[in-house]
Amino acid sequence: MKVIDIDSWNRKRLYNHFRQLKDPYFGVVIPFDVTKAYHFSKDKKVSFFVKYLHDCMKAINNVDNFRYRIIDEKVVDFEAIHASATIAREDNTYGFSFINYSEDLNIFIENFNKEKERILNSEDLYPPVNGQDCIHCSAIPWFEFTGHKEPSSGNLESVPEIAFSRTKSDNGKLIMNVSVHVNHALVDGYHVGLFAERFQFYLNT
Repeated sequence: MKVIDIDSWNRKRLYNHFRQLKDPYFGVVIPFDVTKAYHFSKDKKVSFFVKYLHDCMKAINNVDNFRYRIIDEKVVDFEAIHASATIAREDNTYGFSFINYSEDLNIFIENFNKEKERILNSEDLYPPVNGQDCIHCSAIPWFEFTGHKEPSSGNLESVPEIAFSRTKSDNGKLIMNVSVHVNHALVDGYHVGLFAERFQFYLNT
């Protein structure tokens, strides 16, 4: 983790502007082509959710601003960002996970499975290890959405929040809408665009 020098940061004025707002967050919904990722998961017999979540995490970790967090009035850049995903239980409740990120898909699958087993065998809502070096994410596979809003504590939060909708078929392609919710003090539309490009790239490969 390193501290960003705000005084020499080219986004200093933007950062100071959005930090003063009561609601500095903005969100968009972006459609992604998940056809190749879906077929990959079926061919390799791995979870489709874990496959696209891993691709999402690779994109997150490859865009600097998505690794930035506001901690104790400082902007810090984490070396790695992990996945705090909701994992469902059989009674239709869920627990929050903390899945350690690895660029290696097989290791990421192992880390996911450990967290899934912990949640399915407990009533805990929160993971034993937690922090701001993550994204908050959830799959909402029961319906397709074109708009989405995350709940807020009212405090200044800087962890990006991502939600994945149900997929739909469109001219032979499988499309999934993804909601991206970020703090504008750290992330601009340009950075969301970089994330979207890289996420689609990883989904295709």
